[in-house]
Amino acid sequence: MKYLVGFSRIFVGILFIISGFIKLNDPVGFSFKLEEYFSAGVLDLPFFEPHALTISIIVVIFEVLVGVMLLIGFRTKFTVWSLLLMIIGFTFLTFYSAYFNKVTDCGCFGDAIKLTPWESFTKDIVLLVLIVILFIGRKYLTPAFNIRTNRLITFIALVLSGFYVYHVLNHLPVIDFRPFEIGKNIEEGMIVPEDAPKPIYDYAWTFRVNGEEQTIVTQGDYPTVDGEYVGVETTEVQAGYEPPIHDFTIEQDGEDFAASLLQEEKLVMVVAYDLMKTNIEQYASVKTYTDLAIKKGYKVIGMSASNSTQSEKLINDHELDFQFYFTDETALKTIVRSNPAILVLEKGTIIQKVHYNDFDELEFE
Repeated sequence: MKYLVGFSRIFVGILFIISGFIKLNDPVGFSFKLEEYFSAGVLDLPFFEPHALTISIIVVIFEVLVGVMLLIGFRTKFTVWSLLLMIIGFTFLTFYSAYFNKVTDCGCFGDAIKLTPWESFTKDIVLLVLIVILFIGRKYLTPAFNIRTNRLITFIALVLSGFYVYHVLNHLPVIDFRPFEIGKNIEEGMIVPEDAPKPIYDYAWTFRVNGEEQTIVTQGDYPTVDGEYVGVETTEVQAGYEPPIHDFTIEQDGEDFAASLLQEEKLVMVVAYDLMKTNIEQYASVKTYTDLAIKKGYKVIGMSASNSTQSEKLINDHELDFQFYFTDETALKTIVRSNPAILVLEKGTIIQKVHYNDFDELEFE
């Protein structure tokens, strides 16, 4: 038991710190995932949605802290109880996601490591077993240092986590794990290689033969059966290749202009996924910098998931000299964690991407 506890202590502690840090790097992204869980179609807890970011920050900081406290053996009773309650909650959510196919990515490791719902559930089951071992053998969780040093280490971890999350909330994630990081080409991210794996489906064909229903499963071919066709059910048994960037469009009046706009030599994108939630006070700066970009020969566009009435009002209220295009809200949230934000592109390659607090860092050639 002593060795099992020792192994579990190191494995669980490091994993919680890594998982917490990845989400600490992008608490806004984790809050979007929590909003999915709180939505009417999943857990139906809409009263939590406005507080998703606050909950996100609390959860990720606490996740890092319990990982640190486990490794140094500080307040072990509180730590193992916290770990047990957290993993029970996480396991419930990942099982719910997998079984009901509600949230296809739990966000356990943010955008750094993508897990399928069943992979996430399996990971949580393994962690649950290890944490139960820690709970049973908690007497072996001896402190690594004296109590004063342990308190100091925990306090430092709390302060550093707080400063880090404050920084990324007021700027952008320090490490960008998404396919829209600076230096990436959007068009290249949408390419599907010719030799990419194709999805595989099972087709359950149902026929009525001699008055009884008979089902035959194939992977596409229509079966030769001497009977009356009733119906077919399709199940995906193996997913095909999905490019890093998919379902990305830049639409106006139902027409997609992405292909032509991504060929622009100089393109500035003002991204605001929801104009009802955008920081209105920043649009004086948006006008200043977009006007400068236009003078420098850049084509400037806005990108939002809001309707034309809202975008026209914004344009008129702030005398903006560019038009908005429609892009899916999820895609815009993935592109940048700021509302609004400005991107500078050259032939589809992202050269600059800034939070509204960092507009003064923009450089137009």
